[in-house]
Amino acid sequence: MTHKREIQGEVVKISGDKTASVLVTRSVMHPKYHKTVKRFKKYLVHDERNELKLGDKVIAVECRPLSKTKSFRLKTIVATGVN
Repeated sequence: MTHKREIQGEVVKISGDKTASVLVTRSVMHPKYHKTVKRFKKYLVHDERNELKLGDKVIAVECRPLSKTKSFRLKTIVATGVN
């Protein structure tokens, strides 16, 4: 059995039916200035039951490609957003 990659981030956009855009933030050390800087990347996440709202903190797990750009499905909702 293979290990599936998990990402944790915040829902920033509801991108059509059963899809949400999740912003993942990570901290890395700058190679020259040795200061911690933030790096961001957005992933499309499959939400089968359309239960995600803006601002939700979620965990998504990697799966087979569901479309050209969507390769993650929703695992759990960690915290609900303000809206």
